[in-house]
Amino acid sequence: MQREAQLLRLLQAVIGSVFTPALARGGGGSHHEELMARLHETAACAQELALAGTEEAARHLVALLEHRELEPGGRGGELRPEIEQRAEQLQALAEQELEARLAASAPPAPAGPGMPWGDFVFEAREHLSNIEQELLRLENSPDDPEAVHALFRSFHTIKGLAAIAGTETAREVAHQTENLLDEVRSGTRAVSSSLIDLALASADFLGEVVAAADLLDRGETVEIPEDAGELLDHLYCAMQNQNGEATSALSPLQPRAPKAAAGPTAARAAAGKGQSAVKVDTSKLDQLVDLVGELVIAQSLVQLDPALAALKDPKTAKNLNQLGRITSELQKTAMSLRVVPVGQTFRRMARVFRDLVRESNKQAVLETAGEDAELDRTIVEQLADPLMHMVRNAVDHGLEPPEDRVKAGKPMDGKIRLSATHQSGHVVIEVSDDGRGLDQDRILRKAVQRGLVKEGAQLSPAEILDLIFEPGFSTSEQVTAISGRGVGMDVVKREIERLRGRVEVRSETGKGTTFLLRVPLTLAIIDALVVKHADNRFILPLFTVREILKPRGQTIHSVEGKQEVALLRDRIVPILRIDKLLASGPNGAVSEGRPSEDLVLVVVESGPRRVALALDEVLGKQEVVIKSLGDWLGRIHGVAGGAILGDGSVGIILDLDSLMGREGYGLAA
Repeated sequence: MQREAQLLRLLQAVIGSVFTPALARGGGGSHHEELMARLHETAACAQELALAGTEEAARHLVALLEHRELEPGGRGGELRPEIEQRAEQLQALAEQELEARLAASAPPAPAGPGMPWGDFVFEAREHLSNIEQELLRLENSPDDPEAVHALFRSFHTIKGLAAIAGTETAREVAHQTENLLDEVRSGTRAVSSSLIDLALASADFLGEVVAAADLLDRGETVEIPEDAGELLDHLYCAMQNQNGEATSALSPLQPRAPKAAAGPTAARAAAGKGQSAVKVDTSKLDQLVDLVGELVIAQSLVQLDPALAALKDPKTAKNLNQLGRITSELQKTAMSLRVVPVGQTFRRMARVFRDLVRESNKQAVLETAGEDAELDRTIVEQLADPLMHMVRNAVDHGLEPPEDRVKAGKPMDGKIRLSATHQSGHVVIEVSDDGRGLDQDRILRKAVQRGLVKEGAQLSPAEILDLIFEPGFSTSEQVTAISGRGVGMDVVKREIERLRGRVEVRSETGKGTTFLLRVPLTLAIIDALVVKHADNRFILPLFTVREILKPRGQTIHSVEGKQEVALLRDRIVPILRIDKLLASGPNGAVSEGRPSEDLVLVVVESGPRRVALALDEVLGKQEVVIKSLGDWLGRIHGVAGGAILGDGSVGIILDLDSLMGREGYGLAA
């Protein structure tokens, strides 16, 4: 069945090329050559499968395209309608012949799918992602023909894939949805909200089928979903109702919970760019990155080996440098395989946002920016749930009802914004709304009632806002289907901290609330500065280091005899003694008696905060592989993990965000 699946992919590519704007403009060149090559390959594949009609139709389309290119005076564009018609006829004929071939060769009791489940998942998942995106686009622009064409092609391809895989219910759902879209395409049916709902429900069911097929491909024992009776009833009813109100004769269709994608694929990154792609199991990518990390450690051990350093052989030194360069390039390439755009998660939030707005009877728009910002694949996948909680809270708690917004002099449509920006080795994801803002007095009263703070306690605005991250905390007076149970924001904070990130909240009453999720670019390998204090070695992410200096006597000053500060180029920077910062209690060894002038100052920066760490010695720059400290140690405040250094010793990676936040040092840089 591999060749049948290949034929479907080729036909999808042909249809996509025929309906692109490049062909409409009469574009030749590479686009024309690519289309011709696909048609020749389609004809060859059809010939191998003994699909005579499909082969003949493909060769006729090749001849028509060749004739178009030879037309003088640019009249080749007049043949475009005929080319499009022939392409659709080719696809329909191939589908008919494939179905007949499958029916003729099908055994009485099939023992399994007609194609590997992995291939089915790989192909179908890309189209499902496209379907959801295009449906939301069509809802906002009902007259957009390109969205309709794209949706029709995606459902048509999934129908063919489902037929080959032997999932009959999925094939029927895709087929009936395709019929609805064909009526929209032909102009006999208008786009309506009920049609969008129905198509989204079909996509959700097909997503469940793909998720189950993915589990089967991984060797788990599950059944392919077949419970689509209600959905099919609505689809059949819609086909009989030309007014577009698909479900008027039936009870409302209950929405299926959208399934999260199991991960990005290489094909998505290459789509539309003319690049080739190959399916690779993500577990193999993870194993590759782990092995490269071990190689980096081994290379450091070799390069810093005292026995090799004692040789002082120029040729050996040259070879070691070459080994270092190759290892570094290999590490960068391996890491690039793991990064994906954060935009795919933003697109999933668009569907969540749409459903929440309709359920809460509010009016709002979703704005996104920075979708091209790239993050480690693991981080992007684990951001989905926290972002969903935050969008849910923004819609339910943040935005006011339309009538309240009008009374407050605001536009009736609320606005929620998702954006991602790079900042000092991190990606900062912003979730903001222009709603009512957080009521700090109300938050404080609720915290007192629950015993989280004492009556009359004096808290700063930031400390009050941080109370919303307490488990079970909610100021909502009633529980709704969306929120109000106090479950969510504590989960957000816990998940982000698990990724070595931070959550910040800013709010202004009557103007809105902004949440900032600051997460690292990668969880694997970083460039670092290795420092030493007493017998301990610490690791500072290199992107946080601004300068290193040996202080002079006039550089160090004391504020009220308590806090040491350094005057660096007319800027006051607090000094933190690294042993005092990490001391766990009264028994912690602190070098209070040692003058700061005898230490080295490493000026580090985290967001708007800048401090100078006082320590004994700077050992040098090194690429380090981040290692977890293990579940039995748990999460230690101020520690992001550990790393094996070049001499085999273990260094502690400092989490400057949490350290500086705890100590309260925050002079602007």
